[in-house]
Amino acid sequence: MTPAKSTQVVEAGNVSKWLTQNGFEHESLGFDASGVEVLKVERDFLIPFATALYAYGFNYLQCQGAYDSGPGQDLVSFYHLIKVSDNADRPEEVRIKVFLPREDPRVPSVYWIWKAADWQERESYDMYGIVYEGHPNLKRILMPEDWVGWPLRKDYISPDFYELQDAY
Repeated sequence: MTPAKSTQVVEAGNVSKWLTQNGFEHESLGFDASGVEVLKVERDFLIPFATALYAYGFNYLQCQGAYDSGPGQDLVSFYHLIKVSDNADRPEEVRIKVFLPREDPRVPSVYWIWKAADWQERESYDMYGIVYEGHPNLKRILMPEDWVGWPLRKDYISPDFYELQDAY
């Protein structure tokens, strides 16, 4: 006997409702374990979406990162945004996720909206091979410039050896 698939209804949070009212297409993924609203957006709409969130008051990019959903599956670029203000006991937060095909992992850079994305996007590029289009200096930050491959992808095969150059 196979278990029945549960169809879970995800209730939209305040940010999702505001975005929908203002014509920004996205998908609400519910809330994470910390109670932070998670939204999915298509890569073609990331810049207008992020600009709208910035205008809505999300003026701080706390974290940008990436992860691999698994061999043959999507790569994900995520953004944790915070609305920093003087009159709030606890700042409002939202997470944005952009799912990218591993054959073409391109997404626009949000560097021009939040400067904090600079090194964070470079690290995601270096470890996963996600190309942040429009980034002012997208190059490897942790691995040597001539490194082949993307070490944190789940289908990455590490080399049998490596050379330490200029180690002393």
